[in-house]
Amino acid sequence: MRMPISSRLVVPVICALGLGFALGAGPSQAAPVSFKVQLSGSQQVPPVQTAATGTADLTYDPASRMLSWTITYSGVSGTVTMAHIHGPAAAGKNASPQIWLTQKGSPVSSPIKGQATLTPEQAKQFEAGEWYINVHTDSHPAGELRGQVMPPKS
Repeated sequence: MRMPISSRLVVPVICALGLGFALGAGPSQAAPVSFKVQLSGSQQVPPVQTAATGTADLTYDPASRMLSWTITYSGVSGTVTMAHIHGPAAAGKNASPQIWLTQKGSPVSSPIKGQATLTPEQAKQFEAGEWYINVHTDSHPAGELRGQVMPPKS
């Protein structure tokens, strides 16, 4: 049995749906997320004996792919020479730098602050937990502190 659809009903429903999307009630966009990453010598590959500790405070906005960071550290065995985000790599694996967190050739001090817009491919790796933060020193050129970046799952 066919039931006629009244145009008096269809037009207002379509208008309401369109207005809802225009006002942002459409598909939801993920909100920026902030989280911490603990940095230690034991996470280096191979592990490094150090009294140094560190924390990376990260904020990531998936809508804009903007990553912001504040990295603090203390107790390092030498002068910090550079810091990067490396990937893609799981915990226990090494990879090439993806993002310089410090300016090349400039003195480094705690805290290290900055931001970068990730490429779509970098964003996929970041969201999958395939990146790590590495703080390099003159005593440990391959890295003295490391922390695997594991964004919280929404």
